Amino acid sequence: METPVSSMIWVLSASFVGSFGAVLLKAGAIRLERNWASLFLNWRLGAGVCVYILSSLLFVRGIANGELSLLYPLVALGYVWTMFWSRLFFGEPLTKIKFVALFVILAGVAMLGGAIGPK
Repeated sequence: METPVSSMIWVLSASFVGSFGAVLLKAGAIRLERNWASLFLNWRLGAGVCVYILSSLLFVRGIANGELSLLYPLVALGYVWTMFWSRLFFGEPLTKIKFVALFVILAGVAMLGGAIGPK
């Protein structure tokens, strides 16, 4: 089975969208109080869950016509986006070790893509 580019785009889109789900869940978690109403009335948490559902739908669409072993590593690119959103929205530091870790993730995705791609 050959993996179409459209499948890769769907999975990359899922990864990108999912990274916003993490941002929304964190934004909601920051505002949680110790009561049930806070949990159920927190629109950020609800939006985060909805964004993750959308991400999952995009992912399912992507893997339907491609090789899972090629497509699944693309999900790891969500970590790249999440690191930058964390800096942008929450002021979290971008440290050397985070950049090293991102390099390792990107290298791993590239290696898997090369190892699994056409011969």
